[in-house]
Amino acid sequence: MQKTLLITGCSSGIGYTCAHMAKEAGYRVFATARKPEDVARLESEGFESFLLDLDRSDSIDAAVARIREVTGGRLYALFNNGAYGQPGAVEDLSREVLRQQFETNLFGTHELTVKLLPLLLAGEEARIVQNSSLLGFAALRWRGAYNASKFALEGLTDTLRQELATTGVKVSIIEPGPVRSRFRVNALAKFLENIDRERSRHSGLYEAKLKQLRSDKDAPFTLGPEAVGKALLHALESRHPKVRYRVTIPTHLFYWLKKCLPTTWMDAVLKRVE
Repeated sequence: MQKTLLITGCSSGIGYTCAHMAKEAGYRVFATARKPEDVARLESEGFESFLLDLDRSDSIDAAVARIREVTGGRLYALFNNGAYGQPGAVEDLSREVLRQQFETNLFGTHELTVKLLPLLLAGEEARIVQNSSLLGFAALRWRGAYNASKFALEGLTDTLRQELATTGVKVSIIEPGPVRSRFRVNALAKFLENIDRERSRHSGLYEAKLKQLRSDKDAPFTLGPEAVGKALLHALESRHPKVRYRVTIPTHLFYWLKKCLPTTWMDAVLKRVE
């Protein structure tokens, strides 16, 4: 039987590319997005697509019901990709802004995963793949909300993997570094919407941050989203998928630096990254 795969956040970037790569590899891909116009575009490209807004439980419930109906109650794989980044110094994050970051990047992802778990457990084998980040283990300045959401996702996923160890569901985490996508564009919108930069003691530094977010220049060692797609396909198809897939040179570099350097030295390295 054709293996089924649900991907969140398929409007552009990593999710969009991974959906195409998985479809070309023979998977029946359910490519979801939270805007109707993106769903219509994905359908025009031959995908089975429907709305899925991770911030809304009713949207998650509707998506799960749809998947249950069209798959006969069995799903092979879930790729939790949908997320965004909220820039800003920790002291400038309101409780509500931090909550919004977690609603999408953690709470919605968790709710979808738990509600799809019976469909994943219904088969002899299944896969859950979480798209985390280099920032899921190495915290960088001005990215506190996103850092926290990805650190939390990794902790929750490590626990889930242990709890599913006696089942046929294998759980993997992908940790991309800089990857070409609309992430920076979306982060700029959230920065302008939620951070009162005029009243912040970091107002001067924020001007430089705005220039960075508005730039179309790639960060060093940036890869295309197909690099994540290759990791996803390995996680889906290998008999023994990796627990973690580190994508891009910075991810590998910071992983080893964190293992080898004292914390204060590591902080000094990370503070040089803008």
